[in-house]
Amino acid sequence: MPNANLCSEIKKKNNMEYLDLFYQLMSHDENEVVEFKEANNGFDVHTLGQYFSALSNEARLRNQDFAWIVFGVCDKTHKICGTSFKDSEKSLNQLKHDMSQHTTDNLIFRDIIPLNIEGKRILLFKVPATPRNIVMKWKGIAYSRDGSSLKPLNQAKQDEIRHQSPEPDWSAEVLPNASIQDLDELALATARVMYKKVHQSHIPAEEIDGWTTEEFLAHSGIMIDGMLTRAAILLLGKPLSITHIRPAIAQITWTLQDENEIVLDYEHFSIPFILNVDKVLGKIRNMTMRELPGGTLFPDTMKQYDDYSIREALHNCIAHQDYTLEQRITVVEGPSSLYYGNGGSFIPGTIEKALEHRGPQKYYRNHCLCNAMVNFNMIDTVGRGIKKIFTEQQKRFFPMPDYDIDVEHKSVGVTIYGQMLDERYTTLLKSHKDISLKECVWLDAIQKNRVITDDAVKHLKSKKLIEGRKPNYIIAAHIARQTHQLADYTRKKGVEEEAVKQMILQLLRNANGGQIKLQDIMQTVDNMLPTILTPVQRQRKVQNLLRKMKVDGLIDSDGKKWFLAK
Repeated sequence: MPNANLCSEIKKKNNMEYLDLFYQLMSHDENEVVEFKEANNGFDVHTLGQYFSALSNEARLRNQDFAWIVFGVCDKTHKICGTSFKDSEKSLNQLKHDMSQHTTDNLIFRDIIPLNIEGKRILLFKVPATPRNIVMKWKGIAYSRDGSSLKPLNQAKQDEIRHQSPEPDWSAEVLPNASIQDLDELALATARVMYKKVHQSHIPAEEIDGWTTEEFLAHSGIMIDGMLTRAAILLLGKPLSITHIRPAIAQITWTLQDENEIVLDYEHFSIPFILNVDKVLGKIRNMTMRELPGGTLFPDTMKQYDDYSIREALHNCIAHQDYTLEQRITVVEGPSSLYYGNGGSFIPGTIEKALEHRGPQKYYRNHCLCNAMVNFNMIDTVGRGIKKIFTEQQKRFFPMPDYDIDVEHKSVGVTIYGQMLDERYTTLLKSHKDISLKECVWLDAIQKNRVITDDAVKHLKSKKLIEGRKPNYIIAAHIARQTHQLADYTRKKGVEEEAVKQMILQLLRNANGGQIKLQDIMQTVDNMLPTILTPVQRQRKVQNLLRKMKVDGLIDSDGKKWFLAK
């Protein structure tokens, strides 16, 4: 972890960058990708959602990565007036979550940056351009800018977004100076074996064996008009042939960390990827564990990680890496988790979309590379690898993978867990074999204390799997009884309010007419309160109860201390 001084310096640097950006925005009039609003006393969230849709669409149409909404500035005069809109970090985060329920693919502001300008609060809303070929909608309607006004996005502009040509395929670019001599012989032989396996149903092995190297590469899609592609170098190239694709970086870095994230070991792996994937996976300590499967009392053994999942995750990094960003692919092994990271955007857009999609991907970043990896049995032709990783974790009763999708910095990361995090969650899955993958993902988010959508909450409550109030949900009482976890359930839910009230009254009686501070009351009843609440939420709950007891004439207060009513 960086030290406090370093964090302070980073924050200061970032703040200066946004200050510079603010004054740059102020130097220009309002346009289709910049919107100024006074919002001094607040702003209608529905209207903000409309502007989000409009500016996101306009940014895509103008090939801009982002658009901006600025609160606290008069749109006509550019006078700085300041804003009190959502004046806490918590309320801004809640705003992002609530708005994401009504946008396409749940996309929302990349950042909301508060600034102090001339002693007044300014908010910068960073609006990402809608993903290529996707129209951004707010509550089902797509918007655009019309001068300073909003209007529905016309059909012509919607078609323009939907039919934008995909970005050029970097991996398909031919290399006039590269030759067969730049390819690794073992890699070529391995590729031919894999190709025969994939195509055995319709191409005889003898026919494939009869192809020349050039014919084989052409059939594999990585030689075009007699010239090797970048994809050929990535998969089959000798280490020294990497010069043909520079400044791109074709490297996988494996790192071993302990529980404190201290690096214990590391190693770099270059091309050919078709061979070196096995070397990377060979570094991972996939230990054998003893586990109790559902429905049996006898222990069984299984590996910490599913073999398919850890291979598929690495292959996905290779296939979807944006090599123009000049970043390494990373594999970080911890005591009980594996992290994979690569540069580029997440092609499906969201995890929800990836899990729901039933056919092949319409677009690939590296189509030539992906096609070759399909031919060499490295990835699935139907593009269902992500869903299968989730399904395998569900079968093992392990936590769902966590995806970290950073649109701004163009990076994608996924963490695969090799142990259970919450026994209640694991036991629930074992005792309810009919839980769907989608339900499993939602329950997984709850065990990790993460927010789920209102629709997901409604669904899980309708099946009586969870209970509680937003944003604190727990496994339902009847599930706790079935899984012998009533003690944990009771701690999380807390005892009834009447019991807490009686404990407070007893504390005040024991004071013999003395006065008790709030902190002493909190200390007395803390173990009676729901453990799923934060310390601030527990204190607020007790304060509300004290006010009720005062209204009922049971207790009184001098503003700082509490005592029995006379």
